Amino acid sequence: MGKIELLVGEQDTGTRLDQFLARNVENTSRSVIQQLIRDGHVKLEGQLIAQPSHRLRAGQGIVLDLPKGGEILDPREIELDVLYEDESIVVINKRCGVVIHPGAGENQTTLVEGLLVERDLPVDDDPVRPGIVHRLDKDTSGTIVIAKTREAMRSLKEQFASRSVRKLYVAIVEGIVSEEEGLIDAPIGRDQGNPRRMAITPRGKSAQTEFCVVERRGSSSLLLVHLLTGRTHQIRIHMRYIGHSILGDTLYGNADDRLMLHAWRLGFLHPKKKEYLSFTAPLPAEFLLPDERSLDEMARAHYS
Repeated sequence: MGKIELLVGEQDTGTRLDQFLARNVENTSRSVIQQLIRDGHVKLEGQLIAQPSHRLRAGQGIVLDLPKGGEILDPREIELDVLYEDESIVVINKRCGVVIHPGAGENQTTLVEGLLVERDLPVDDDPVRPGIVHRLDKDTSGTIVIAKTREAMRSLKEQFASRSVRKLYVAIVEGIVSEEEGLIDAPIGRDQGNPRRMAITPRGKSAQTEFCVVERRGSSSLLLVHLLTGRTHQIRIHMRYIGHSILGDTLYGNADDRLMLHAWRLGFLHPKKKEYLSFTAPLPAEFLLPDERSLDEMARAHYS
């Protein structure tokens, strides 16, 4: 982790710690600074300080430990399609091309930074991923839930870990899928020849994907996909494994306009109300399915 070292000047005597850091650390909001302080990332004269309101004295030295890779959150306005929001969670229909959180090689405004403009999000083990309990790839559109409290973050992470969250995707894949439905059970791990990619490998983690055919379209097939596990790039890897790469997959298939993968429906237990909730992100126009009733019927028949 990188470090920023600062010295308190005479003019800053009596200033709050969070105010001082927000003024002196570029591209970082005061709310993020406050969270970093509370999470033990700031030392004053060698001692951890957990109170954002701590008043400073001239001559004191401050060390701020930056998040992994030195990424800093920069809350900025972006277009957000909010499907649902309350005091515990916010559910977003993410656009294709939007990155969830800052990371190496990404310099665009992320979903998290857009959410932080009007919201405080809880931090767990990584300050640049506040509220994040699961992910969607940059080029995957659709439903994602973000936690707004620590209680919600714990509950949702436990639900994802126990595989009790229902995750239904819609994908358009290359070629005609002959079977009406199927289960792909193949372990996924890091590709030893290319660290950017994942691969089917005996040393990988267990991964299972169910699918059924909604439409066959000449040289492609539209599938409803049910994720039983949640490995990185799981659907993309499994579809390629059976010889039907997702259209637009530049990493595992052939390039096209966009990755034709959409997180259509997400169901889970509300962290506070303890009620089962299900959220659906309508298909983008490029999927060319004017009536989604067939998806609803198939979801009820196969994955209810």
